[in-house]
Amino acid sequence: MGRMSVRGLVVVGFCLVALVGLPAPMASAAAPIDRSADVETIARTGELLEQRLGAHFAGYWLDDATGHLTVGVTDIRQAALARALGANARVVSRNSAALDGAMARLEARAANVPASVTGWYVDVTTNSVVVSALGSDPAAAAFAAAGGDGVRIEQVAEAPVLYWSIIGGQAITVSGARCSAGFNVRSPAGVRYVITAGHCTNLGTNWNGTGGVIGTRSGTSFPGNDYGIIRVTSSAALSTALVDRYGILSDVTVAGSTAAAVGARVCRSGSTTGWRCGSVQSKNQTVNYGGGNIVSGLTRTSACAEGGDSGGAFVTQPVLLSTKVQAQGLTSGGSGNCLLGGTTYFQPVAEVLGVYGVTLYTG
Repeated sequence: MGRMSVRGLVVVGFCLVALVGLPAPMASAAAPIDRSADVETIARTGELLEQRLGAHFAGYWLDDATGHLTVGVTDIRQAALARALGANARVVSRNSAALDGAMARLEARAANVPASVTGWYVDVTTNSVVVSALGSDPAAAAFAAAGGDGVRIEQVAEAPVLYWSIIGGQAITVSGARCSAGFNVRSPAGVRYVITAGHCTNLGTNWNGTGGVIGTRSGTSFPGNDYGIIRVTSSAALSTALVDRYGILSDVTVAGSTAAAVGARVCRSGSTTGWRCGSVQSKNQTVNYGGGNIVSGLTRTSACAEGGDSGGAFVTQPVLLSTKVQAQGLTSGGSGNCLLGGTTYFQPVAEVLGVYGVTLYTG
């Protein structure tokens, strides 16, 4: 190997010194992630941001205006790290630990929360904890202040409620009496109703269900017919196409209202005896319930029923593992019981839909 000159050594040494003195290259920015990315990608990136930013992390979100993944950071020097992972950085004053601390202080006072406070949550987009309150109640302001720095109040127009579903065959009550819901229906304008037996709707005006208020009676026809209609006025009550099978597999779903033939298998759902099946024995029968209560146009079946099952849904028996059924009618009355067997009549649903100008909820 040849000898290197002194001049050459100086040049090489200078180059090495220059290379060593250069700063480390900055991480290159990744392609920006936005709401078009799949949820797994966004979640994985969020986890990485939290891990790598540590105490500087203040939550991540998809920006409303741009759709870009954005992360809150408490140190501007962390912006390059965020960009390297495909996120935009927004400098904020509180990290996630500070926000969680404010939430914990509010949670500790939950047992004594004022009625005007409807909830509280971390809003990462504004780097604050939000207390939702009805109106400008001083007690709500005092509750929010207990959370410490970064807690703000937002005024809301109404309090949240628990939602519950109106399902055919489940109990409906009025003035201490109990019947069963038939089917959920709606008008062309979208007004919601429940149809049930007329001898039930004759009993009172204001109806409740398994989860609370349903609404008010809008029409009733008994004797002669046996159907009635209740307008759903509660925003918490959800109308469904379901009929309860009371633990025998899952609920069934109404798919239409094609009438079953004599001899076909049908089932009924009611709040006293649950799910019971039989067959159609005859149609267009007139039944004398006594006391001048005569009803015409009923369908006779071998399915049993008992008191409280009135008004409940009659449907076709599901085929094999299917949950789709055709609505048949509303349980009217009968004889016998579900211990020894009996006969039950139903008011055909087609007449009810036509009279009130409504359609079934189907699924």
